Amino acid sequence: MRLSVVIPAFNEEGNIGRLIEETFAAVPAAMLGEVIVVDDASDDGTGGEIKALIPRYDSLRYVRHGRRAGQSAALRTAVLAARFPTIAAMDGDGQNDPHDIAGLFERLGVPGEEPALVGGLRASRKDTGSKRFASRFANWLRDKVLDDGCPDTGCGLKVYQREAYVALPYFTSMHRYLPAFFLTYGHQVAYAPVNDRPRLAGTSKYTNLGRALIGIYDLVGVRWLRKRTAIPPLAERVEGTADADVQVISQRG
Repeated sequence: MRLSVVIPAFNEEGNIGRLIEETFAAVPAAMLGEVIVVDDASDDGTGGEIKALIPRYDSLRYVRHGRRAGQSAALRTAVLAARFPTIAAMDGDGQNDPHDIAGLFERLGVPGEEPALVGGLRASRKDTGSKRFASRFANWLRDKVLDDGCPDTGCGLKVYQREAYVALPYFTSMHRYLPAFFLTYGHQVAYAPVNDRPRLAGTSKYTNLGRALIGIYDLVGVRWLRKRTAIPPLAERVEGTADADVQVISQRG
């Protein structure tokens, strides 16, 4: 089974080209189906850097938003365009290591089996001390409010089943709450240690204050939405077939 690597990017000139080349070299060819990069209306050389690599990689795909819509929107655009049943998502700044994709993929259940999401757990953060502190506090607060057990919601490297993702409600910033919503929709999630690397070019698109303000606002909405979502487990499913009147697909006591 192959997967689609999806990468949202906004003003990542100097990072994105290197990351694409590294991804094609790091992910086994038998596993890598395609790489989709969604340019969220960058105003630097990000788009040109990506398109220059397309002649070298037949399975590299480039999509550009007509206006900036944010990381969650870019991820959604990429996942909807994906041709394979498994998604590996990475940030476009190069801090995620594509060599970790295969290990996460091996822990993922096949479509229809669990876990449906395996998230990266950054063992040794390469960000500044203030960002590491802010991240630890955000993880603590989110877990107190959502009780989702996610140890590192800020890690952009995640592998998950495409079908499970597209069934989730879409909203801005949803990429930070994927483990919580996978759990809400009846799936299992798992985590594995991954490498974390320093940014080599450009600057972060988030400040500690900006991330905190958005995070508190989102937490209220996510908590409400999770409590208002009821997904009952299927006990029995019966379908007609061409060869028989009915066929019991599954039945659980």
